[in-house]
Amino acid sequence: MIIFGTSSKLMQLAMLNLLCGFCGNPAAHALRKRVTKFSLFFIPLFPIAPAKHSLQCTFCGAHTEISKESAEQMLGQAQGAAPAAGAAPQAVAGAPQQPGAQGQNPFADRGPQNPYQS
Repeated sequence: MIIFGTSSKLMQLAMLNLLCGFCGNPAAHALRKRVTKFSLFFIPLFPIAPAKHSLQCTFCGAHTEISKESAEQMLGQAQGAAPAAGAAPQAVAGAPQQPGAQGQNPFADRGPQNPYQS
């Protein structure tokens, strides 16, 4: 008897501060990657589908699929924007904080929407 099937692994790559296109709130978004692999006797062997990347708003729970290129760009910007160890954070007193850098918000072309409406 041979036991085979598929298994999926969900990995969180980063937490990004973006403006949500669904609820309109500046909130943290989880950047995640899902990989589906063929399993033989419960041992994952090789990927059977390309990895899928997604963003999920921690405020309203809205979930959006994004391209691999967009995910890599956001991950690179998030790692590049992180301050070095021991460095003081740079902020201007009284200036409002932007939820995300220009060009990295995949929801920018959408207006506020309710994900529960059909």
